[in-house]
Amino acid sequence: MKLGLFIENLSMAIVAIRSQMLRAVLTILIIAIGIGALVGILTAIDVMKDGITGNFTSMGANTFNIRNRGSGMRMGGGRRKTFETISWFQAERFKREFRFPAAVSISCTATWNATARHGSQKSNPNIIITGGDEYFMQTSGYELEEGRGFSQQELLSGSQVVILGYELKNRFFGEKSCVDQLISLGPVKYKVIGSMKEKGSSFGFSGDKIALLPLKNVRHQFAPADMSYVINVLAGSPEMLNPAIEEATGFFRVVRGLNVREQDNFEVTKSDSLAVMLIDNLKYVSIAATIIAIITLLGAAIGLMNIMLVSVTERIREIGIRKALGARSSSIRNQFLIEAILICQIGGIAGIFFGVLIGNILSMSFDLGLVLPWVWIIVSAVLCFIVGLLSGIIPAMKAARLDPIEALRFE
Repeated sequence: MKLGLFIENLSMAIVAIRSQMLRAVLTILIIAIGIGALVGILTAIDVMKDGITGNFTSMGANTFNIRNRGSGMRMGGGRRKTFETISWFQAERFKREFRFPAAVSISCTATWNATARHGSQKSNPNIIITGGDEYFMQTSGYELEEGRGFSQQELLSGSQVVILGYELKNRFFGEKSCVDQLISLGPVKYKVIGSMKEKGSSFGFSGDKIALLPLKNVRHQFAPADMSYVINVLAGSPEMLNPAIEEATGFFRVVRGLNVREQDNFEVTKSDSLAVMLIDNLKYVSIAATIIAIITLLGAAIGLMNIMLVSVTERIREIGIRKALGARSSSIRNQFLIEAILICQIGGIAGIFFGVLIGNILSMSFDLGLVLPWVWIIVSAVLCFIVGLLSGIIPAMKAARLDPIEALRFE
């Protein structure tokens, strides 16, 4: 099609759309709703993926931990299998001799139901007392809000100092500074040297009800003789995570004294396992959104085809005049096709705009940047073109086949 003829057909299509504005607007709205639902939901899913990934990255998405394998497992003959705990010496050896470029932390949980006191105030018996080293906060996704972390002297001597979780700090001190205050954990008083930013909760578990003590202090004050330690490892990047896991698994088997025939008596768990599962489940939402959009676009296609058929009937005399003046059947056909495609593209542009807008409103609630799902924007534009082409082909062929003499006689 020549450029001049295309421009002429385009201008005539615009005039035709304006002449039947109400029907065209209704069709455009149907298409916009379908495309808006598709782009909006998929943009929201991209935002949710970024949010989940970001949250788990802040919680140590590039980390994995090594912990004692579950004890008390039933074996054949009614016997029970108990796996050896990870001792302090095994954990310390791993940290000292692990040669992979990664940060290694040792931690232990003394209790999940401690009670903390400050003056006359008393917490619920749900405080987690955790012992950690200099890398614990880094590998566990905690950040300082005020104060400082443990000094080497405090870690070596097991000083009676504590870093408070967000919820515990707010319960006792509110907006006031907690640094240099005293709290009691059990019979022992601890000096507060800092507090952590809010980490949030997941599945009813809050990471903010924590009292972090130097690891050596927990070993002396709280830890039972059979305490099992947890080793947290932070890889330098997501690409290094799996190699780090393989290296750590092999080396920890050596630390545990396992031979090649023995199974692992410890567990290696990636911190982002839950994030992967959640993101994987979002694909079902994507499928549902696509089906909804296709059904909506199918309805829009039927509506548009009906409008175009009515338009052909209403414009039979116009078509007859154009043919009598020398217009070819192909030119008539192209005019109606362009008209149908133009309506779909206008609806598609409106739908893409509102879809991206809705998705990015959600993005603002996650404190993320602008999200533009270019793939789905392009797919939506192609879908609108296909819908317009399919909806317009039958009316366009009908218009192109009209006999000019019969068309001029039509009343």
